[in-house]
Amino acid sequence: MSFSIVTTHWFRLSFPLLLLTFIYFGLDSAITFTRSNLGILTNLPYVLFACSILLSHAFKQSRIAMVSTALLIAYWLIQFRLQTKLSSGTTILELSLLAALLPVALALVYSHKNGPLLSRSYFIYLCTLGFFCFWCYLTLGHFYDGGFNDINNTFLFVVPDVSKIPFILVVYSLAMVLTFAICVSSKNRITDVVIYSSALLSTVTFVYFHIPYISSMMFSLSGILLLIYLLSASYELAFKDLLTDIPGRLALESDLRYLGRRFTIAMIDIDHFKSFNDTYGHDTGDDVLRLVASKMKHIGGGARIYRYGGEEFTVLFKGKTVEQSLDYLELLRASIESYDMILRDHDTRPKDQKAGAQKRKSKKQGDLVNITISIGVCDSQETRSVKTIMKRADEALYKAKNSGRNRVCSA
Repeated sequence: MSFSIVTTHWFRLSFPLLLLTFIYFGLDSAITFTRSNLGILTNLPYVLFACSILLSHAFKQSRIAMVSTALLIAYWLIQFRLQTKLSSGTTILELSLLAALLPVALALVYSHKNGPLLSRSYFIYLCTLGFFCFWCYLTLGHFYDGGFNDINNTFLFVVPDVSKIPFILVVYSLAMVLTFAICVSSKNRITDVVIYSSALLSTVTFVYFHIPYISSMMFSLSGILLLIYLLSASYELAFKDLLTDIPGRLALESDLRYLGRRFTIAMIDIDHFKSFNDTYGHDTGDDVLRLVASKMKHIGGGARIYRYGGEEFTVLFKGKTVEQSLDYLELLRASIESYDMILRDHDTRPKDQKAGAQKRKSKKQGDLVNITISIGVCDSQETRSVKTIMKRADEALYKAKNSGRNRVCSA
């Protein structure tokens, strides 16, 4: 399977749901298996979360470490505080507090930057989790002192046919899962899918808490998915160009194996990039690369884009000929040519696109330049040899360069 398929948002959204479907249809077997291996499977989540935290340190994925830490604490609380009937003592209140605070703890991961585990962000996150625990301790203390007299008829109101936990928490948990799913659908980052899958599986745990060993099963599955996503993150780093945030050459070489019978390959080069880089500096040169990549993301036609290396990019059109692809490439060339780029000091550059657009309208914040690109394109009508087609597309690119640049030439 192509790497680009398993990293799509629809695959990442559906994969945890597919695993839950398998567990649902084999629930009796899963319960029997867990009961027969209780000593191992009860402690398995601890091992998985600990491994996730250690690997997060190795891969500098502190956000995944934060999620692992939150799940580790939640599972520990379930095992040592909530292994009694929901009707006894404060079990239902403690479970409700955990179900309410865990999604918040997962959402707070977004407020921290990704980086090394031993960082200020991770320490602050640990302090936040500690604050949550202390607040729960104060809440339980107030309950023991006779507070919350009507809590069972208000906040802790239960609909038995739906779940054993308060109905308001069921709605709240599902809303949080849906919110995280929207993040996966719109952003599709590793952090998004990690938080989404963790929230989904913990919600299943809380909603169906009456099912035997549900916490061990769901949290074990969460730990396994965290490890998979960690490996996926390291794998994706190798396939994605960090500067432009588009797939790199390794991703291109992988996808070239799945092109089918008809396809078109376009090679793109930024005109006069070396002299531009030497004149304005490497930071501005990096901005130019990001600009071209951002424009390429909207090329249309089902195109797949890649950074081939340096100032060169590649576009794949599966199922299209050169004639069917030329309009999209010409629109890309024209959109980059017409974009007014303002050269500014990086210390005073705008922090968002809206501020940048306003400064471009004013045209008073620095030198105004326009970037152009040259494009060479070839399809598979005469040969299906990818190597030959890329060579001809490259020759067409040089033809465009020698013909005056800022144009599209076909082989």
